[in-house]
Amino acid sequence: MSRLGDLLKGRAREEEGGWAREQVQRVPVDRIDPNPYQPRQAFDPESLVSLRESIRQHGMLQPIVVRRARDDGRYQLVAGERRLQAVRALGWEEVPAIVRSVEDRELAELALIENLQRQDLHFLEEARGYQRLLEEFGLTQRDLAERVGKGQSTIANKLRLLHLAPGVLEIVRQRGLTERHARALLQLDGPEAQREAAEVIARREMTVREAEAWIARRKEKDRQAGRKRVWVLKDVRLFLNGVEQLVKQVRASGVPVEWQQEQDGEWIELRVRVRRKGIEDRG
Repeated sequence: MSRLGDLLKGRAREEEGGWAREQVQRVPVDRIDPNPYQPRQAFDPESLVSLRESIRQHGMLQPIVVRRARDDGRYQLVAGERRLQAVRALGWEEVPAIVRSVEDRELAELALIENLQRQDLHFLEEARGYQRLLEEFGLTQRDLAERVGKGQSTIANKLRLLHLAPGVLEIVRQRGLTERHARALLQLDGPEAQREAAEVIARREMTVREAEAWIARRKEKDRQAGRKRVWVLKDVRLFLNGVEQLVKQVRASGVPVEWQQEQDGEWIELRVRVRRKGIEDRG
């Protein structure tokens, strides 16, 4: 069994009330540093209040898990972020804790798995947790899927959401769009189009089906506009080619002609100079 599997089995024993088999210590709360791999950015205030009141009335039924930090006398949280926040709010000076030897990768995996077991982890936090494990510890998506008990396609779909621009992800998070809304936004090219769509979807409070239909119409509109730009470009090229051919014909007839072509932003400027004497002589 893997080292992570052993740690998870230890957690299962704790949840069954068997954590007394391991040595529980009283660790000073002010010496516990947060888990640097904590994927959750926000905690539900109501659930924290409920947990705090439960601990106030019944005590802590399950200890937190920590590891010793490199600095003397300090610890780093492995599991139990909500419980630690609750006892801090209660003003506890010490907290029951199990001290384990945990490597960085195991620390990151445990933090993610602990949060995956709760239903309120935001899908973008989950995606960023996967991304960090892949980038910092060189895991493949297949390895990661096996470690966290998810399908590889699930991991890939979550990671794909992070292809959205940071500003778009902020709208998704702040305006309460769902994961399926975010996936629909990936159909649009470019951050500006995605941002506009996200704003419209949030403002109109669209369902996923309505959002997908709106995005499909937007894509068709963009496709038609792109086709029109192509035809305009072709027309301009035909015109320029026609002018060039005309200049060549005039020169071939013996009339001196000069012409220049310059592009200034959206405009193309043509300058044609014909020697008047040449025209008068022919007249």
